[in-house]
Amino acid sequence: MSSANSTDIATLERGLHASGGSADRAFRSTAYLAGGLVLLVLGLVTYTMVNRSTDAWSHMGLDFFTSRTWNPPEQFYGILSYVFGTVYTACIALAISVPLSLGIALFITQVAPRWLQRTMTYVIDLLAVVPSVVFGLWGVLVLSVHIKGFYKWMSSTFDGVPVLGSVFGPNPQGRSFFTAGIILAVMITPIIVSLSREVIQTTPQNEKEAALALGATRWEMIRGAVLPHSKGGLVGAVMLGLGRAMGETIAVALVIGSATGRIGLNVFAGGNSMPAVITAEWGEADALKKSALIAMAVTLFVMTILVNVIATTVVNRSMKKTRGV
Repeated sequence: MSSANSTDIATLERGLHASGGSADRAFRSTAYLAGGLVLLVLGLVTYTMVNRSTDAWSHMGLDFFTSRTWNPPEQFYGILSYVFGTVYTACIALAISVPLSLGIALFITQVAPRWLQRTMTYVIDLLAVVPSVVFGLWGVLVLSVHIKGFYKWMSSTFDGVPVLGSVFGPNPQGRSFFTAGIILAVMITPIIVSLSREVIQTTPQNEKEAALALGATRWEMIRGAVLPHSKGGLVGAVMLGLGRAMGETIAVALVIGSATGRIGLNVFAGGNSMPAVITAEWGEADALKKSALIAMAVTLFVMTILVNVIATTVVNRSMKKTRGV
């Protein structure tokens, strides 16, 4: 190779490195700027909400969190029953949705033929874009009316049974914790299925083939190769569904029953949740009540952050165990 050609190649390489380095620095700066902007907006939102909720906290003190009494005419605001309703309906939704979602995701990725995979994926993705008010109206107009007989049968069947007798308690209502949990389960199932499907598909093909080559059945292959590899991502998908369930407003407000001060295990009783209360009572609130509703929103925000932190911790530990760290 001549010295001229060598010089040209060296010059070209330096140009490529220079342009590549400039592009990398520009991309890095843009990414940092975008991340900083998100944190700035989040910080400003948090500051504004906390600042506008101080009147309620100073007026109520710890009673704001420990009392179940919500009495605007007496200017007494306790959110304990609403915190309970938010967590309880979200847990009911997860109990219904998680087994169903994981089963659908495994069926789509591991069992279903290709034509059925495409059909089910399309239907599930389409279900995810249905507005929440549609589910809420269906729940209050159809589900809550026709499911009441099933609630009565469940209540009479488990009457007197320890624990279950309290969970499936007397005087079932169509608009109740359980109805809200069913609606939330329908709403979060597409999210969990879609994320779980993507996570499961990242399992290396050679690991699955190795398990099958050793004589494992299809289920043994899923249990021994797919689930351990996907465990961290599946936990993240479930936690994301939990966050969606805790923050849902309109659909829950329509079907939960709007009962005040209700704390108990009876899933067939009416109750209320924080997002539903904020939505229903904001329009007619005075200054102190608006401060209490904003303080309730701050509480929900903190709960959501804690859920995300717990999910991140669980996912990181799972990934470390998977990698043998």
